[in-house]
Amino acid sequence: MANPYFPNDTKEIKRKLLKTINIDCVEELFADIDPAIMKSLSMPEALSEIEVKQEVESILAKNLSTKKMISFLGGGVWPHYVPSVIDSIANRAEFLTSYTPYQPEINQGILQALFEYQSMICELVEMDVANSSMYDYASALGEAARMAMRITGRDEFVVPHFIHPERLATLQSYSHPIGIKIIEVDQSIIDGQFDLELLKQHISQDTAAMYLENPSYLGYIIEHVDEIGEIVHDVGGLLIVGVDPISLGVLKPPGHYGADIVIGEGQPLGNYMNYGGALLGIFACKDDLRLIRQLPGRIVGMTTTIDGEERGFCLTLQAREQHIRREKAVSNICTNEALCALRATIFMALMGRKRVLKFSEKIYLPSPIML
Repeated sequence: MANPYFPNDTKEIKRKLLKTINIDCVEELFADIDPAIMKSLSMPEALSEIEVKQEVESILAKNLSTKKMISFLGGGVWPHYVPSVIDSIANRAEFLTSYTPYQPEINQGILQALFEYQSMICELVEMDVANSSMYDYASALGEAARMAMRITGRDEFVVPHFIHPERLATLQSYSHPIGIKIIEVDQSIIDGQFDLELLKQHISQDTAAMYLENPSYLGYIIEHVDEIGEIVHDVGGLLIVGVDPISLGVLKPPGHYGADIVIGEGQPLGNYMNYGGALLGIFACKDDLRLIRQLPGRIVGMTTTIDGEERGFCLTLQAREQHIRREKAVSNICTNEALCALRATIFMALMGRKRVLKFSEKIYLPSPIML
């Protein structure tokens, strides 16, 4: 009887397969390869499960991990502690296998979780509307540039000098095909600040938006953010701010100093480094229909039945999306990091306002032991 998991693993079926492709044995499939090379590829004898585990662990033991040393290699992927309760909840089957559904009525649970994610992100960054996540920080930046161009009808996008090179490369990939010009503004190497007079020379009537990071890629805290926002808004441009969400426990949220769009990386909110992915792109904006109708990605809303007796969740403003508008959609983002967003939801709900503050203070003011 054939193995139900390997239905082709019988001599009779193998014989039929070989006859169909007109060969006598499997080795004939590799006849064009030099026999000496084939011999060098010989696999060792099979090992038991425990032997494989021991072998892999011995190889991994050669690596130095972030548990043994401080590392800045991620440049946007951080080894923050993840409470075990997050794994316990997020690994439940109904969450682990979930997907942001096109038919929202069939999965109210994940929609409610994503609605709570959006609500807490809005509170954290002091914005009014958030989507239920992007792929990562870099793709959120690319989408923000395109969004600014659609809204303003302009083609210049101003960026800081200190920016993650891979994030900049992703921005270029999103921008160049549709003619967005990326303009770099110098920052002081001493304190990372912008020269406001020099900045004014780069901001013009062609500026769709200026993007700044606070903290910057090199960790500088940007001052004069209110003045920067005024310079951009005076010419009708948008202010886009990139953030590390953990920093907002001690820094003013971008909404406090006039940001129109906020993006960032949500990985430190209860997600592991995972060798650099999967990540979680944060994307939020002000309560302005010009912005909301151009916001990429899914937006989960809350509604009630006609009689108002029961509450439910739905996907709102779906006319922006590719499954309805096809090539006219505001973005071609198809899926999102729903499980990562769920983990961020659990993390923020567990932490609350006070613990986020303590968490940020501990990082900002490290203890003598950490130093």
